[in-house]
Amino acid sequence: MRSSLLLLGLCAFSVYPLLAQPNPDRPDLRQGAYFSEADGAKTLAEYGKLHQDRAGWEKRAALIRQGIRDGLRLPEKPAFAPLKPIRHSLRTLDGYTVENVAFESVPGFYVTGNLYRPVSLKGKTAAVLCPHGHTAKQDARFVEQTQQRCATMARLGAVVFVYDMLGYGDSRQCDHKIAEAPRLQTLNSIRALDFLTSLPEVDRERVAVSGESGGGTQTFLLTALDPRVKVSVPVVMVSAHFFGGCVCESGMPIHKRPTHETDNVEIAALAAPRPMLMVSDGKDWTKNTPNVEFPYVQRIYGYYNAKDRVENLHLAAEGHDYGPSKRAAAYRFLAKHLKLDLNRILKDGQIDESTNTLLTPADLAVFNDAYPRPANAVMGDEAVMSLLK
Repeated sequence: MRSSLLLLGLCAFSVYPLLAQPNPDRPDLRQGAYFSEADGAKTLAEYGKLHQDRAGWEKRAALIRQGIRDGLRLPEKPAFAPLKPIRHSLRTLDGYTVENVAFESVPGFYVTGNLYRPVSLKGKTAAVLCPHGHTAKQDARFVEQTQQRCATMARLGAVVFVYDMLGYGDSRQCDHKIAEAPRLQTLNSIRALDFLTSLPEVDRERVAVSGESGGGTQTFLLTALDPRVKVSVPVVMVSAHFFGGCVCESGMPIHKRPTHETDNVEIAALAAPRPMLMVSDGKDWTKNTPNVEFPYVQRIYGYYNAKDRVENLHLAAEGHDYGPSKRAAAYRFLAKHLKLDLNRILKDGQIDESTNTLLTPADLAVFNDAYPRPANAVMGDEAVMSLLK
């Protein structure tokens, strides 16, 4: 398991085109390694001079949040399709179930994923939305680290929904890197949260979101925009100098606006004072988190007397993945703040994932011969882009 996860982490890292700064074709964007590490830290310190208390931060936070909405061209009330989920292939495993799920976000575009639920569920429980990161084969929903975290979170007692990025898994209606990918993926995240919170067993006051890498970007964007997210766990992504190496993260102007400039650290800080765990490592753009990004976010939580609600797990010897130690920290944080019983997943005091079953992509596929993609699903990049007009 360890070697396969390490390989996955390296693959996830390598699929990022590390864009140089700046992009002469898009001066309104900050993409990839836009700053040097030193310049990123310096710029973040300059932002820190713009607020000295809660009132000052909330004024800036409102500006940043509106800048995200304007940069993504998000309407206040998106015209979503009716929520009529397709659910099939229910499997009962050791302590949890798995179903294959699809539903429309904007009319004609389907969000695809898997719903993991604890067995013997009584009453309402917490929920976790799980966006995922990039992989070379565009199969991130099916890989081991994704299945392990979803299965274990379900065994912990949460209802879990993991969903495809554009162009990944069953989401083959368009390419991953269409021009407005950040907009559509954010709409999909909002609609995925709609689906998750529509389930009668979900306690809407105990909802979290957690993803790694590009899924980390989706995590802090959704948390920034949607107050229904009560707990946030962005993994290996929050950086003062790196802005996401894919069009799906930094392909629209959310960091440079006519009114202000910002970075992903401040966007992540929009979670305050909701509980947040920032997970970082020593082998990617989060290597400076303990000394640069985390103190900045912690200061903002301090405005709310809530420093105890934000944490940083830094693994200096590890790399870019959502591996076992990162997952273990997420489970403990989620159990604490979602009021779940950690003992459900412990064996001899340690997190135990050995009872999880790794399913095949065919097992987890939403669309197949028995369940074809709906006839109203639009196909092709231009057709999908036209849905966003």
